[in-house]
Amino acid sequence: MSYPPTTGRAAPPPAPAAPPRTAWREGLDRARAAATTEPGRLRVIGAVLAALVVAFGAVTAWQVSDRQTAADAVAERSQPLSADAAQIYRSLADADTTATRGFLAGGQEPAQVRKRYVQDIDTASKLLVSAAANTGGSASAREEIRKINQLLPVYTGLVDSARANNRQGLPLGGAYLRYANDTMRSRLLPAAGRLYQAETARLGDDYEDAEAWPWAAIGTGLVALGALGWAQRRHYQRTNRVLNHGMLAATAASTVVMLWLVVGHAVASTELGDSNDHGAKSLQVLNEARIDSLRARADENLTLVARGAVVVDEDGSNKGKDAYEVSYGSRMSALVGKSSGGRPAEGSLLDKARALADDDAGREPLEKAADRVKEWQVRHKAARTADDGGDYKTALTKVIGAKDSTGESFDAVDSKLAEALAHEQREFQQAADDGRGAFTAMALGAGVLAVLGAAGALLGIGRRLSEYR
Repeated sequence: MSYPPTTGRAAPPPAPAAPPRTAWREGLDRARAAATTEPGRLRVIGAVLAALVVAFGAVTAWQVSDRQTAADAVAERSQPLSADAAQIYRSLADADTTATRGFLAGGQEPAQVRKRYVQDIDTASKLLVSAAANTGGSASAREEIRKINQLLPVYTGLVDSARANNRQGLPLGGAYLRYANDTMRSRLLPAAGRLYQAETARLGDDYEDAEAWPWAAIGTGLVALGALGWAQRRHYQRTNRVLNHGMLAATAASTVVMLWLVVGHAVASTELGDSNDHGAKSLQVLNEARIDSLRARADENLTLVARGAVVVDEDGSNKGKDAYEVSYGSRMSALVGKSSGGRPAEGSLLDKARALADDDAGREPLEKAADRVKEWQVRHKAARTADDGGDYKTALTKVIGAKDSTGESFDAVDSKLAEALAHEQREFQQAADDGRGAFTAMALGAGVLAVLGAAGALLGIGRRLSEYR
């Protein structure tokens, strides 16, 4: 029996079996399916709300901690280091002034003058040790400290040589003293000035960090509050219930953190700004004023030591004039300017310091200092008239005498400036402490409230989910 030939195409091969799904993919598919139901959506919303509230608290704690650290640095490290650097400069300048005064007294140097010189050198040395230990990672500050430590023994050796020659009545003592003064002016004081500038710059950086607004925390908080508001509005639209106690508690906790953050930082910024404007800046101007008065006094003394041996050799109106007398005039100009009626000229250091002082206790010593500067200038003019007329003995008495001398006026000026510095230091410390006090417990409080808020959001969503069981 024969069969007819078959016609048509052959059947296609069976399709390959689908690969088995991984556990991760299967879980993802289930999550997607669950998210299409109301209970699934609620779980997602609860997780997002809790994450946002916790993130708000974490970012707030982080940024507040950074600002509190910077505020602590202002009050406890950078400003004290800046003050110490200024004191190093003042001590060195005063040592130079005192050494010159002792030299002018002749072979019998007064004991109190020598004692003051030794105290100035000891103070500078001790503060250099402290600065080296606390200056941290500032390479420039460490370099300046190294230079000062290296040069200070050279300077004191020159002063000792000048004293030894002066006691023997040898004119070489004056040359040693001028060389010591040149070492101080051209090398030691510039290094001390750069150290002061480095520490003052660090103080400015710490102020900037402490006062910077925590925008990341504020932005995260606004997002969290917006999400909580949206979730409660959704809850109301779907259930017609006005309140969800859990989400309401989360909103309240987040609002408290936001208000605490904004108000606390505003208070801290205001107080820190006040400590800067009427404390740190005032101290900087007063330090400059006191240093200029010290250097003017040194110039005045050296004018009598050099007796015209050092003149200005640069081109200009002062060429050929006594270099120390020219420097004295420059220092006085910076200190009080061309004052009239006993008041410092506008823009002078004493005028700036008076403008920065925010109370009578700060202004009063500056006004008295200005009066004594005017007296100093009158007495200095009389001393120069006597010296230019060949009466060296009278000029010397008018400069270093115990009564009615320029030295008496200088001491009064220095005392009043020291009084103003002490007052402004107290003002700075109080305002800085108030500023950093505004950050107290804010980081911890933000963390605790964030955890409570997240728990409230989850409980609120959980209460809603229980209605589906």
